[in-house]
Amino acid sequence: MNNNMIKYGVIGIAGILAPIVFANFQVQLGFLWLMILFALTWDTQGGQMGYNSFGNILFFGLGMYVCATVQIGLVYDVGEYTAAAGLNSGKLNGEQYLTGLALGMGAAAVVGVVVAALIGSGILGLRGHYFAIGTLGLGIAFGEIFAGWDYVGAGSGLAPPPFPDELDFLGGRNLFFYYIFFALAVAAFFTLKKLYASRFGLAINAIRDDEDKAEAMGLRTVRYKTISWCVSAFFLALAGGPLGMLVGFIDPRETAFAGVTFGIWMVLMAILGGKGTIWGPVIGAAIFHVTQEFFWSFLLGWQRVAMGVLIVVIVVFFPRGIMGWLRDTWPDRFGETVDQEGGAS
Repeated sequence: MNNNMIKYGVIGIAGILAPIVFANFQVQLGFLWLMILFALTWDTQGGQMGYNSFGNILFFGLGMYVCATVQIGLVYDVGEYTAAAGLNSGKLNGEQYLTGLALGMGAAAVVGVVVAALIGSGILGLRGHYFAIGTLGLGIAFGEIFAGWDYVGAGSGLAPPPFPDELDFLGGRNLFFYYIFFALAVAAFFTLKKLYASRFGLAINAIRDDEDKAEAMGLRTVRYKTISWCVSAFFLALAGGPLGMLVGFIDPRETAFAGVTFGIWMVLMAILGGKGTIWGPVIGAAIFHVTQEFFWSFLLGWQRVAMGVLIVVIVVFFPRGIMGWLRDTWPDRFGETVDQEGGAS
């Protein structure tokens, strides 16, 4: 058994046991895996491909609404349900809830990938600041569209069906959704790790290093950029539905298309850990989330000021992230080696 297998095994066991050992922090631990998912999926464009997207949150918000409406629509008329704010429409039994969640997450993934493919073929032709501003506008636009759409509750938001009491044998709502986020983050990590080690990874790294030369060599850059966006959209859309149900209320601007929080945090977490690496986003997300929870617990009233200071510190003092600092300090241990004179065989 090699060191990687031991490392993954330890992390996997810790992930399985953590919500049981720390039962009072199941929601916070679930959000930790969600933050890791955010950072990993953003780094697919921002780190591996060099395209700083501020619009990835739109896939998360789409997934949240699609999943909720599919689950509701299996039993009720969605328009009537949202008109009553979900208060007069009854509840779902355990079978209906689980079936609706599974179908809703599947539909969300399909919608997210389709939207990413349709939009990506156009907006991914932009470069640099134009691309960043364009994606930022997309996230804002989708938030405003759903805030004005009466069918899904408009600005009043949408209350997903509550977690049925008969499913408490699964450990309760918090533990149930914790393991969903844990599974999604693990699946995203190993999927992206495998993709980065393939020809796909070489292609998006070539785009990051010099897109013009990559095109001159015959690389279909727009196709690879679109596929990369679709991969991110797939995992973000899958995660959207469970979060809406865990929180219990979907606000179009503050929860679903929360660009000023989730949309910015996914960028900062990847930068903090180190862009363009597989472990950087994981480390950055873990440190960022723990620090944020500390601020909200012990600096109540000043937590936003503290978060602003943290953002400045990340951008100014960690431009290459923690993994970049580790590579500079111990290059032989973290993947960068320098040939010694006469040492090459």
